[in-house]
Amino acid sequence: MRYELKIALRYLRARRRDAFISITTIFTAVGVMLGVAALVIVLAVMGGFEASLRQRILSLTPQVEIQSYNGAISDYPAIEARANSVSGVAGSDPFIIGQGMASSAHGISGVIVRGVEPSNASVISKLSGYVQQGSLDALGEDHVVSSLSGQPLDGGVALGSTLAEKLKLKTGDLISLVVPIVAGKAAQLTTKTGHFMVRAIFESGIAFIDRNLIFIGLANAQKFFGREGRADGIEVRLSALDQTDAVTAQLSTLLGKSYRVENWKEFDQAAAAGFEMLKRVYALVLLMLIGVAAFNLVATLIMAVMEKRKDVAVLRAMGATVADVRRVFVLKGLIVGGTGTAAGLVLGTLGCWLLAHYHFIHIEKKIYGISTLPVDAHPLSFAIVALASMILCWIAALYPARQAARQMPVEVFRS
Repeated sequence: MRYELKIALRYLRARRRDAFISITTIFTAVGVMLGVAALVIVLAVMGGFEASLRQRILSLTPQVEIQSYNGAISDYPAIEARANSVSGVAGSDPFIIGQGMASSAHGISGVIVRGVEPSNASVISKLSGYVQQGSLDALGEDHVVSSLSGQPLDGGVALGSTLAEKLKLKTGDLISLVVPIVAGKAAQLTTKTGHFMVRAIFESGIAFIDRNLIFIGLANAQKFFGREGRADGIEVRLSALDQTDAVTAQLSTLLGKSYRVENWKEFDQAAAAGFEMLKRVYALVLLMLIGVAAFNLVATLIMAVMEKRKDVAVLRAMGATVADVRRVFVLKGLIVGGTGTAAGLVLGTLGCWLLAHYHFIHIEKKIYGISTLPVDAHPLSFAIVALASMILCWIAALYPARQAARQMPVEVFRS
């Protein structure tokens, strides 16, 4: 062991005459520990919120979307086959999308209508987990007759829980859709009314989706909107989100300039940027908390330097260099900071584990879509927090160490 480290460790031991310095050293380490633990837990919770929101948004919105610059896609089965051949693609499904008004006996609301293939494995995987009532199987039914009113229906629909609550609907009830249609040689704008039966009610936890989105079978949507044999676009689902950019680039190259390929990063830029900003702000605020604790180290080390003036003078007289003396006090600061940082990482890990396994903190589900704090801890976050904490402690130790190294043995012995 280098003698500088040995002396630094020895200065950490409590003795009667410098017990106060030892106590302040402990408090400094505790302050660093609490700051590190708070930063680790907050980053894990913020990461959990981001992952939870992204998962719920991407479950009901496209991960990658293919659209034609020429309008509707008539040969969408061939485009699907080409898209499914790309590595990293887990599946695809064509869709039709339009806007309209939904009405029931109890109210009216503007909606977004999305036609999908209910038997498509990709659709089932993204929707089935959110269905609260009914089933998606009946969305593919062709024109049926209502057993309640005896009138012909245009098919079945799945709607969000908030919309169902607003219109006071449950599975088996009837809903009317009024949509704008461009028809005739003069491309005149008219409206069309359809009657559907509620076959499923879903809840994603995203207020906008649950309040505005309606799913109907693709074939029924094509007939209803007058787009038989055509699709507005093709949604592509990925095996893993980290392959987004690679798959987007491959699809763009494969399909050529006639098709536009966009991904969820472009759709959700505002949400992603907002979360990044929040994480940076929280990280900066809590890093300042670590900084406050770390710079308490300055006072502790200055008191230690004043207490050890004679020791420093003896070391210099015995041949210790300025760098050696500086190293003693820098090492002491790093030991205190390292102890606090390590304890903070352990405490933060324990806090993340408790939050993940024992949901003792509850939040408003109607606002956040989840009832407990989500936790998504990454080892990289722990490493970055530890590195930042140690850098702050090192910076805090430089000034007292420099002052200790400037002590002149002759002046100390004279005094």
